[in-house]
Amino acid sequence: MSEDDRPLRPKRGRTPGRADELAPRVTRRSLPIALLRAREAVMARFRPMLAEHDVTEQQWRAIRILGEAGPLDAAELSERCCILAQSMTRIARGLQQRGLVTRTRDAGDGRRLLLELTPLARALLREVTPKSRRIYRELEARYGARRLELLLEMLDELAATRPR
Repeated sequence: MSEDDRPLRPKRGRTPGRADELAPRVTRRSLPIALLRAREAVMARFRPMLAEHDVTEQQWRAIRILGEAGPLDAAELSERCCILAQSMTRIARGLQQRGLVTRTRDAGDGRRLLLELTPLARALLREVTPKSRRIYRELEARYGARRLELLLEMLDELAATRPR
Protein backbone atom coordinates (compact mmCIF):
# COMPACT_ATOMS: atom_id res chain seq x y z
CA MET A 1 0.00 0.00 0.00
CA SER A 2 1.49 3.32 -1.02
CA GLU A 3 1.57 6.31 1.32
CA ASP A 4 -1.21 7.93 -0.74
CA ASP A 5 -3.48 4.89 -0.33
CA ARG A 6 -3.27 4.59 3.45
CA PRO A 7 -6.45 5.49 5.36
CA LEU A 8 -6.59 8.93 6.92
CA ARG A 9 -5.73 9.00 10.60
CA PRO A 10 -7.23 11.38 13.13
CA LYS A 11 -5.13 14.39 14.10
CA ARG A 12 -3.27 14.57 17.45
CA GLY A 13 -2.18 10.94 17.39
CA ARG A 14 -5.55 9.53 18.48
CA THR A 15 -6.26 5.96 17.52
CA PRO A 16 -9.81 5.61 16.23
CA GLY A 17 -12.04 3.54 18.46
CA ARG A 18 -15.60 2.28 18.08
CA ALA A 19 -17.05 5.60 19.32
CA ASP A 20 -14.98 7.49 16.72
CA GLU A 21 -16.27 5.23 13.96
CA LEU A 22 -19.89 5.96 14.90
CA ALA A 23 -19.46 9.72 15.30
CA PRO A 24 -19.52 11.99 12.25
CA ARG A 25 -16.22 13.46 11.15
CA VAL A 26 -15.27 16.74 12.75
CA THR A 27 -16.57 19.34 10.30
CA ARG A 28 -13.10 20.85 9.97
CA ARG A 29 -12.04 17.56 8.34
CA SER A 30 -15.27 16.94 6.39
CA LEU A 31 -14.61 16.71 2.66
CA PRO A 32 -18.00 18.18 1.59
CA ILE A 33 -17.59 21.15 3.93
CA ALA A 34 -13.93 21.65 2.97
CA LEU A 35 -14.93 21.67 -0.73
CA LEU A 36 -17.63 24.26 -0.01
CA ARG A 37 -15.16 26.45 1.93
CA ALA A 38 -12.66 26.18 -0.92
CA ARG A 39 -15.35 27.03 -3.49
CA GLU A 40 -16.31 30.12 -1.50
CA ALA A 41 -12.66 31.18 -1.22
CA VAL A 42 -12.26 30.90 -5.00
CA MET A 43 -15.60 32.48 -5.92
CA ALA A 44 -14.95 35.44 -3.59
CA ARG A 45 -12.24 36.41 -6.09
CA PHE A 46 -14.56 36.09 -9.11
CA ARG A 47 -17.81 37.56 -7.77
CA PRO A 48 -16.76 41.23 -8.00
CA MET A 49 -15.80 40.72 -11.65
CA LEU A 50 -19.13 39.05 -12.40
CA ALA A 51 -21.09 41.72 -10.50
CA GLU A 52 -19.29 44.40 -12.53
CA HIS A 53 -20.85 42.83 -15.63
CA ASP A 54 -24.22 42.07 -13.98
CA VAL A 55 -23.81 38.33 -14.49
CA THR A 56 -24.57 35.67 -11.90
CA GLU A 57 -22.22 32.75 -11.25
CA GLN A 58 -24.67 30.37 -12.91
CA GLN A 59 -25.14 32.63 -15.94
CA TRP A 60 -21.37 32.93 -16.31
CA ARG A 61 -20.99 29.14 -16.16
CA ALA A 62 -23.57 28.74 -18.93
CA ILE A 63 -21.93 31.44 -21.06
CA ARG A 64 -18.48 29.88 -20.61
CA ILE A 65 -19.68 26.38 -21.44
CA LEU A 66 -21.60 27.55 -24.54
CA GLY A 67 -18.56 29.59 -25.59
CA GLU A 68 -16.39 26.52 -25.29
CA ALA A 69 -18.75 23.83 -26.62
CA GLY A 70 -20.99 25.69 -29.04
CA PRO A 71 -24.75 25.14 -29.21
CA LEU A 72 -26.16 22.70 -26.65
CA ASP A 73 -29.60 21.64 -25.56
CA ALA A 74 -30.68 22.66 -22.07
CA ALA A 75 -30.20 19.15 -20.63
CA GLU A 76 -26.60 18.91 -21.83
CA LEU A 77 -25.86 22.47 -20.72
CA SER A 78 -27.39 21.74 -17.32
CA GLU A 79 -25.18 18.66 -16.92
CA ARG A 80 -21.99 20.44 -17.97
CA CYS A 81 -22.74 23.45 -15.72
CA CYS A 82 -23.64 21.29 -12.70
CA ILE A 83 -26.97 23.10 -12.47
CA LEU A 84 -30.33 21.42 -11.93
CA ALA A 85 -32.48 21.27 -15.08
CA GLN A 86 -35.27 23.38 -13.53
CA SER A 87 -32.76 26.09 -12.62
CA MET A 88 -31.18 25.94 -16.07
CA THR A 89 -34.58 26.67 -17.64
CA ARG A 90 -34.81 29.87 -15.59
CA ILE A 91 -31.18 30.82 -16.25
CA ALA A 92 -31.53 30.23 -20.01
CA ARG A 93 -34.72 32.32 -20.08
CA GLY A 94 -32.91 35.18 -18.32
CA LEU A 95 -29.96 34.97 -20.72
CA GLN A 96 -32.34 34.98 -23.66
CA GLN A 97 -34.21 38.04 -22.32
CA ARG A 98 -30.87 39.86 -21.99
CA GLY A 99 -29.98 39.00 -25.58
CA LEU A 100 -27.09 36.75 -24.59
CA VAL A 101 -28.44 33.44 -25.94
CA THR A 102 -30.81 32.34 -28.67
CA ARG A 103 -32.91 29.20 -28.89
CA THR A 104 -33.08 27.44 -32.23
CA ARG A 105 -34.47 24.11 -33.40
CA ASP A 106 -31.89 21.42 -34.01
CA ALA A 107 -31.71 20.79 -37.77
CA GLY A 108 -31.30 17.05 -37.17
CA ASP A 109 -34.05 16.74 -34.55
CA GLY A 110 -36.82 19.33 -34.71
CA ARG A 111 -38.01 18.45 -31.18
CA ARG A 112 -34.68 19.57 -29.72
CA LEU A 113 -34.03 23.24 -28.86
CA LEU A 114 -30.44 24.41 -28.87
CA LEU A 115 -29.05 27.29 -26.85
CA GLU A 116 -26.36 29.35 -28.55
CA LEU A 117 -24.44 32.48 -27.63
CA THR A 118 -25.25 35.72 -29.40
CA PRO A 119 -22.60 38.18 -30.60
CA LEU A 120 -23.35 40.22 -27.45
CA ALA A 121 -22.44 37.23 -25.25
CA ARG A 122 -19.29 36.59 -27.27
CA ALA A 123 -18.28 40.21 -26.73
CA LEU A 124 -18.91 39.77 -22.99
CA LEU A 125 -16.70 36.67 -23.01
CA ARG A 126 -13.91 38.60 -24.75
CA GLU A 127 -14.21 41.42 -22.22
CA VAL A 128 -14.33 39.27 -19.08
CA THR A 129 -11.80 36.58 -20.03
CA PRO A 130 -8.68 38.73 -19.44
CA LYS A 131 -9.98 39.64 -15.96
CA SER A 132 -10.69 35.98 -15.23
CA ARG A 133 -7.22 34.98 -16.41
CA ARG A 134 -5.70 37.61 -14.14
CA ILE A 135 -7.46 35.98 -11.17
CA TYR A 136 -6.09 32.58 -12.21
CA ARG A 137 -2.58 34.05 -12.45
CA GLU A 138 -2.97 35.41 -8.90
CA LEU A 139 -3.99 31.96 -7.69
CA GLU A 140 -1.02 30.40 -9.49
CA ALA A 141 1.33 32.96 -7.96
CA ARG A 142 0.03 32.13 -4.50
CA TYR A 143 -0.19 28.32 -4.76
CA GLY A 144 1.98 27.43 -7.75
CA ALA A 145 0.84 26.32 -11.19
CA ARG A 146 1.77 22.68 -10.53
CA ARG A 147 -0.18 22.52 -7.25
CA LEU A 148 -3.27 24.03 -8.90
CA GLU A 149 -2.95 21.57 -11.79
CA LEU A 150 -2.63 18.69 -9.31
CA LEU A 151 -5.70 19.95 -7.42
CA LEU A 152 -7.71 20.10 -10.66
CA GLU A 153 -6.57 16.59 -11.61
CA MET A 154 -7.58 15.24 -8.19
CA LEU A 155 -10.97 16.98 -8.36
CA ASP A 156 -11.56 15.60 -11.89
CA GLU A 157 -10.68 12.13 -10.61
CA LEU A 158 -13.04 12.53 -7.66
CA ALA A 159 -15.85 13.79 -9.93
CA ALA A 160 -15.39 10.81 -12.25
CA THR A 161 -16.36 8.48 -9.38
CA ARG A 162 -19.76 10.11 -8.99
CA PRO A 163 -22.57 7.57 -8.77
CA ARG A 164 -25.07 7.97 -11.60
